[in-house]
Amino acid sequence: MTGQKGLQIEELSIRADGRDLLRSVSLEVRPGEILGIIGPAGSGKTTLLRCLNRLADLDEGLRISGRVFLNGASILGRDADVVGIRRKIGLVFPVPTPLPLSIFDNLAFGPRIGGITAVEELRRMMESSLKSAYLWEEVNDRLNEPAANLSGGQQQRLCLARTLMLEPEILLLDEPCSGLDPISTAQIEEALKVLRKDMAIVLVTNNVKQASRVADKTAFLLLGELVEFAPTRELFTTPRDKRTEDYITGRFG
Repeated sequence: MTGQKGLQIEELSIRADGRDLLRSVSLEVRPGEILGIIGPAGSGKTTLLRCLNRLADLDEGLRISGRVFLNGASILGRDADVVGIRRKIGLVFPVPTPLPLSIFDNLAFGPRIGGITAVEELRRMMESSLKSAYLWEEVNDRLNEPAANLSGGQQQRLCLARTLMLEPEILLLDEPCSGLDPISTAQIEEALKVLRKDMAIVLVTNNVKQASRVADKTAFLLLGELVEFAPTRELFTTPRDKRTEDYITGRFG
């Protein structure tokens, strides 16, 4: 795998309590691409993301097999640097999770742990991250206010900016627009289109129209099985599997 850029997933299977959560899934996403992952609840989408940044390590009873490579290096081995992996592979959750701190301290939290404490350097990083998350104009004069004062859509964009403060190579998003209004959703989507210039993005979404709008490639998961993986336009216009067609046209899900 030496020399390959981005994230490669090969024959990844995950079992828990005697049942398959994922079955032999193989996918890849490269810098400059957005990979959309769609499928009904219980298809293994969130489990996949948690495995990719090693959060699944915290789930007792999971049995993981297969291979995952970041820029050609395995990330599932026991000797892998889990902390380093989580910095390189950032994850944004469905529900905004700001810390009970100021906007400034929310954004500075990760870099400070990494040893960056100079205020001017932190402010430079914040301006860049907030602009990338389409939030700078709304909060640049409010950085000392509690993050809890922000609206739901602003909090989600703050969580995106907080992840960007660590300058990840891969950005994982687990239904980042669930519960957001159309304006906030459009802002998140616009941010992703710009961010993909600098990283690879994996977007889990229950909104098939969102996947069709922003993803370069789309994968359809169903009950842990990768049913179809193709360029987005191809998957939505000429799906190869009847189950894919039924899902994207709303016959089930």
